[in-house]
Amino acid sequence: MLMSKHKKNQAGGNRILISVTVVGSAGPIRFVVNEKELVDFVINIALKSYAREGRLPVLGSNVNDFVLYCPVIGTEALKAWEMIGSFGVRNFMLCKKPKTVVDGGDDGGKTVAVGISRKSSGSWKAWFNKSLNLKVSSH
Repeated sequence: MLMSKHKKNQAGGNRILISVTVVGSAGPIRFVVNEKELVDFVINIALKSYAREGRLPVLGSNVNDFVLYCPVIGTEALKAWEMIGSFGVRNFMLCKKPKTVVDGGDDGGKTVAVGISRKSSGSWKAWFNKSLNLKVSSH
């Protein structure tokens, strides 16, 4: 029986512990995946873990709205079909994809990337107090 488990691990690849930091969240999410899993699968697992832990801000569950970066490798997003173990690193960043809109200006229309906007309603202290008020329940 021990031999069959060992062969199964060899066929499926090694399992690795990775850390995914979500932009705007308090800390990284850590979980174990097979090194041969695709980036798309890792994003899905990260979103599910994030939601299960009840973290803020709420992200949603659509894998296509997010990209995974490896800050050590470069500034380009990882391709969805690449294997997570092929990069040789264990730390990643999960970000929402920038939204694009078509600008119908004077030149007939061009695609413009719109960054993730923050609704600034004051300082970080106001945001912190507001988030505390959401968690405190009154009797």
